[in-house]
Amino acid sequence: MQVANANPPIVITVRHEDLTDALRAHAEKAIESLHLDYPRIIEAKVIMDVQKDRHIAEIILFCADHITIQASTESGDMYAALDETSSKIARRMRKQKTRLLKKKRVRPEQSIRHLEERFYDDSVLDHPEESAEDPIPYYVHPEKYRVRELFKEEAIMELELSDRPFVLYTNARRKVRQLVYRRKDGEYAVVDVD
Repeated sequence: MQVANANPPIVITVRHEDLTDALRAHAEKAIESLHLDYPRIIEAKVIMDVQKDRHIAEIILFCADHITIQASTESGDMYAALDETSSKIARRMRKQKTRLLKKKRVRPEQSIRHLEERFYDDSVLDHPEESAEDPIPYYVHPEKYRVRELFKEEAIMELELSDRPFVLYTNARRKVRQLVYRRKDGEYAVVDVD
């Protein structure tokens, strides 16, 4: 699981004031402090504006799966405005993740608690009876897997949120059965299954 966003590019814009190194470092620290595993930040924009006695800080996050999260705060101090905006954006990221988890919640009838356990005897094993050593018995636990109609992006999101090594689904656009899995380099691969 991802515990920090892996160095997203940060664009900092300051209006009506000069950008100091301390202000740039504080803005970058505010973005890098967002330690949530979903949604993954692709790019971050920080816009700081000074109007007389008002200091306005706005943070816009462009995340994976076309999610945009935005927050702004007005304060008398730019550093305080950045800190408050950073905490607002963290709350909105948690809210986005909670919404997604509620949508993907496992129903009681789909839970592993309701799986039927079966025991098989030696007649189903594929070995000859005259073998020198006895085979070690094993249990087969059936698991129901419902193949749903999803878009590829939804299947990747479900893969990120589940513990399964793959997701089998019917592509909603092409109407073909596909399998999506994570490769060793961290990228995703999609295979057509016929």
